[in-house]
Amino acid sequence: MRKPRHFDSLQQEAYLNLWRTYDRLRAEEDALFVRFDLTAQQYNALRLLRGVHPASLPTLTLAAQLVSRAPDITRLVDKLVARGLVERHRPANNRRVVELCITEQGLELLRDLDEPVRQCHQTQLGHLEAGQLGELIALLQQARRPHEADDSAWAVPSETASDGRGRAPDIPR
Repeated sequence: MRKPRHFDSLQQEAYLNLWRTYDRLRAEEDALFVRFDLTAQQYNALRLLRGVHPASLPTLTLAAQLVSRAPDITRLVDKLVARGLVERHRPANNRRVVELCITEQGLELLRDLDEPVRQCHQTQLGHLEAGQLGELIALLQQARRPHEADDSAWAVPSETASDGRGRAPDIPR
């Protein structure tokens, strides 16, 4: 017989459930990306670069748009460059900025990943109905809102997060 869990507060119970859910869903994602020798963060960076292709993004702009914080964005980019998935260049008008663009090889890898990633998301959350997913998105946005910087690509205006439609921020896919 399982011992009942005891929590110090509803907030702690909610947080630990969120953390456990993240861990379980992330395991599905990790199993997918390891087959392509990628991390979830590298995949996210490639998706963002595909979203602006054929244009490029400054490294720090890319870092700010990632789903999770990347304290060592240079190392992440170095690995993508070494694999030929991303190119970096310095604009002539500002040599301090490093611009990143996805290569044809990077685009091809993402095309190869598109369907497996859709299937992974179906495995992760396909058991929920559309209305439940919308409610979940709205609740997560509400929980995150006080902790998100106003200029974050993931910041959601109050009226959007609470309208029950659960719309994700407009981030390049």
